[in-house]
Amino acid sequence: MDVEVKSEASGNTRLNNLVAITVVIFAVFMAVANVKGDNINQAMQKAKSESVDAWAEYQAARIKLHVDENGLATQRLMETSAQIDKTLAARQAADYEADIKKYQERSRETRAKAEGLEAEYERLNFRDDQFDLSQAFLSMATALAAIATLVELYWLLYVAWATGAYGLFMGIAGFLGLPFRSAFLATLLGT
Repeated sequence: MDVEVKSEASGNTRLNNLVAITVVIFAVFMAVANVKGDNINQAMQKAKSESVDAWAEYQAARIKLHVDENGLATQRLMETSAQIDKTLAARQAADYEADIKKYQERSRETRAKAEGLEAEYERLNFRDDQFDLSQAFLSMATALAAIATLVELYWLLYVAWATGAYGLFMGIAGFLGLPFRSAFLATLLGT
């Protein structure tokens, strides 16, 4: 009887030790990954803000371009009148044409910049999703490991390890910038 109790107690101790090690590994990794995820989130906010600014600049350049195109069209119409100073009209038309060329170039540049910033936001969002998935799966794994101790079931600890392995994999993929992410889970858990 005493041997049976000792054997059962050592089995529980072994399970408890495995769960404790599991929880420590997952918790430390989650803490480090959370810092990286927060930094990526800050970079996403910056990229989005800069993207909005670039699109506003693009829109302003397009409005100025449109105003100058209309001004040039009006100028050309006025040149048909005999009562206009042709030298002054030609100078004004040249100014409009120079502005039109400037705003066309600025529009191309700001559009490219805005599109580049949007692409950077999407790249960062992909990595942020990796860290979000990592945190979710590691949290589930930690909870499963704790329950495995309470109900004294090794198979539940193995499920926790499998869940945690996926969480670790997603976190490592996020750190290394690897192109792995479950689009289904990202969509399911996203907005």
